[in-house]
Amino acid sequence: MPRSSVPPPVLHTPPLGPLLEQYAAGSVLACEPVDEGLLNRGYRLRTTRGRYFLKHHFDPETAHPAAILRQHRATQCLADLGVPVAPPLMGRDGGTVTVVAGHAYALHPWIEGRHRHGGQLTPGQCARLGALLGVVHASLERVMPTPEEPGASVKETVSPARKRLIPAQRRAREARRPPGSTGAAGDAGAVGTESADPAQTFALIDDLLDRVRHHHPAAPFDALARHRLLERRRLLERHADRRPPRGGPVGWVHGDFHPYNVLYRDDVPEVPAAILDWDRLGVRPRAEEAVRAAVIFFVRPVGALDLAKVRAYARAYRRSAGAAPAELAAAVHRVWWERLNDFWMLRWHYERGDTRADPQFPAASALVVWWTREYAAVREAFVE
Repeated sequence: MPRSSVPPPVLHTPPLGPLLEQYAAGSVLACEPVDEGLLNRGYRLRTTRGRYFLKHHFDPETAHPAAILRQHRATQCLADLGVPVAPPLMGRDGGTVTVVAGHAYALHPWIEGRHRHGGQLTPGQCARLGALLGVVHASLERVMPTPEEPGASVKETVSPARKRLIPAQRRAREARRPPGSTGAAGDAGAVGTESADPAQTFALIDDLLDRVRHHHPAAPFDALARHRLLERRRLLERHADRRPPRGGPVGWVHGDFHPYNVLYRDDVPEVPAAILDWDRLGVRPRAEEAVRAAVIFFVRPVGALDLAKVRAYARAYRRSAGAAPAELAAAVHRVWWERLNDFWMLRWHYERGDTRADPQFPAASALVVWWTREYAAVREAFVE
């Protein structure tokens, strides 16, 4: 679909008066949108009582009231264990989700800090990052229900009033998600899903090439997309027999652990101040989250991984999470295969007319090629 045929996103102004009435947060003095994030919407609030982060749970796939309350309970439990998170504030009614005009909101304390990619982290900070993710996985195992009953901890917390979240959001879920998509950040999806079928990937490549060919006016992004699609098809033809089986041991995971969801304070740079955005909290193979996070944090602009930093991160993660090297090795293979078959950035661009992920595409697409060539070295960095 040409980008010109897609209407621009509708700007949404949160109903600050009715919202702040639900909290002992004072009167609003300033409200600024927070640009980071591809799923939900956020606002920096300054009130007569202090500074806050207002989250508008907008994305249909993550805005179900039960899912939001599960995230809130999880972050509160993690905070009680000393994990750096920012649980939501409680409203006057004792709840943490406020629904106004069919839209769900939550108010969080404002955490001062900035995001850092792997190139800005020292080897020691990389190790602390890996150890922190291991702590998250181990702590979630303590506070969340068994994977067989992912909804058990929130059944009693969802009041009838809070279940009335816009039905239109639910109906829009599949319309917004590209067919066969693995999620906004290349997420693995539901527990137990099969690995990508190369036959379906070949068909998707052909479809995307057709969209590139008919996209006018042609732009440099189109030329790069065509080059990478043809290149990926050749790689997949060469490695189609390496399709992995289903994923390994599962557990509760953050679901979207990457630089824009981790905050560092300038005055305490060694340890993250907060892990943000728990929208994709779910049950998935834990080691795969560790691998996905590493390849996002430690990819260089040229599309290669900083393997020294990966090694420091992975060693600390394995110790902290109690993960065996074999578990990481299997996860490396599955995430490599996932990346080899994944085109979510191009699907957003050509199917949805959404260009927000375009800046990530050059490095991410180059990484697949580099990773395939350096497969043994990448595997060794995660397991040694």
